[in-house]
Amino acid sequence: MENQTQNQKPAMLGDRRAANNAAFREKLRQMALPLAPLVQLTTGEIHPAFPGTLLNFWLLTDAQLEELAHFYHQRTPCRWTRHYPCPIAWSSGVPLEEKRRRIGRFIGLRGCETPIRVKSEEEILEEARLARFTDDDEVWRRKMRWYN
Repeated sequence: MENQTQNQKPAMLGDRRAANNAAFREKLRQMALPLAPLVQLTTGEIHPAFPGTLLNFWLLTDAQLEELAHFYHQRTPCRWTRHYPCPIAWSSGVPLEEKRRRIGRFIGLRGCETPIRVKSEEEILEEARLARFTDDDEVWRRKMRWYN
C-alpha cells in the first residue's frame, strides 16, 4: 500500500483548480482547442510559428505576428494577398493586440472582427446639436436668399 502512494504523481496546480472550478475547467478546454493550419499559397508550407491551439495563438509575440503576416503575403501586398480566404490590411505601426486581432481574423477565429465603435451619449448630443445648427442655418439662407 505504501508503494502505491509513493508512485503517484502529485496533482498539478491546474488540475487541482480545474477539479474545484467549472469555469476554469471550461477555459482550459477552450484554450486547448486545436487550430487548423493555414498553408502558404505559393509553397503549400505551414509557417513554423503558426499556432496549433487557441492558447498558442494568444501567446504569439509581436515578431511572430509580423512573420506570419509576411509569410502569408499580408504585410507586403502582392498578387497573392487577395487569394487568401480572409485577407487583411496589415500595418506594422499598430499595437500588439490589434495585430493579434487581425491575424485571428485572417486565420478565421470568431470574435476577431473589426470592433464597432459605439458613440458616447455626449458625442451623440454634440452631433445632434451640430446637425440642428446646420439645418437652422440652411433655413435662414433660403429665407434670406435675396439679402445675401
